[in-house]
Amino acid sequence: MRRLLTLILVTLSLWTSILILPANAVDTVNGAEIFNVHCVGCHIDGGNIIRWGKNLKKNALKKYGMDSLEAITNIVTNGKNNMSAYKERLTTAEIENVAAYVLEQAEKDWK
Repeated sequence: MRRLLTLILVTLSLWTSILILPANAVDTVNGAEIFNVHCVGCHIDGGNIIRWGKNLKKNALKKYGMDSLEAITNIVTNGKNNMSAYKERLTTAEIENVAAYVLEQAEKDWK
């Protein structure tokens, strides 16, 4: 009986850790909201009104080495060339959320 109870508790613990998102998990819904407030002015539908080739489409992200959460997080945080830095305007979590949203949309071809 004790083994059965232990097995049940271990199983429940594993399922709980799988089903419940960690506190620092990215939130692409929040990322979409942040994008629509801070980014859409230059990057409507994943484009780029300043430098058209450097858009947020999957091929361009890959071409410029921006096809990872870390790379996008870095450029949103610190900026580069015409891209403004957002480290003073957004929290780390908000930057990670918007980066995850950009990657998600690039995979969907911004549709």
